[in-house]
Amino acid sequence: MTEVVDELTSWNPREFITAFQRWHQGQVSLAHLNVIILLEANGPMPMGRVADALDISVASATGIVDRMESRGLVERRRDAQDRRVVLVVPAAGAKAILSDIDTRRRQALTKLLGTLSDDDLSGLLIGHRALRAARVAFAKAMGAAK
Repeated sequence: MTEVVDELTSWNPREFITAFQRWHQGQVSLAHLNVIILLEANGPMPMGRVADALDISVASATGIVDRMESRGLVERRRDAQDRRVVLVVPAAGAKAILSDIDTRRRQALTKLLGTLSDDDLSGLLIGHRALRAARVAFAKAMGAAK
């Protein structure tokens, strides 16, 4: 089991960040990318929650969101249930960046997988399907435990 964990965690943080920088090709800063991914994962969020999630002050989050809004990456909207709350919402620019990153990631992965034999690809597919099934079962079990 240790060998499997070692293989699955073999990408170090520097390689991960380098890949992300390559995938978005300098279209946005890593701070902006972090906000885009945060909003993609959680949906629209009030500024205070954005700041908390990024572990920065509301003033810093406001500055980041101001710059992102001027670039068409996010929008501010009033909450329908409580008009006093202003939500940060992904705009078309953020959605385009995520789509572009996904396209570039898939292209790079296709090139990488093209170097593997059919037997290796088959084994990798079986392993990844098993890992996905385990991840889904684990998530369900964790949800039931709450």
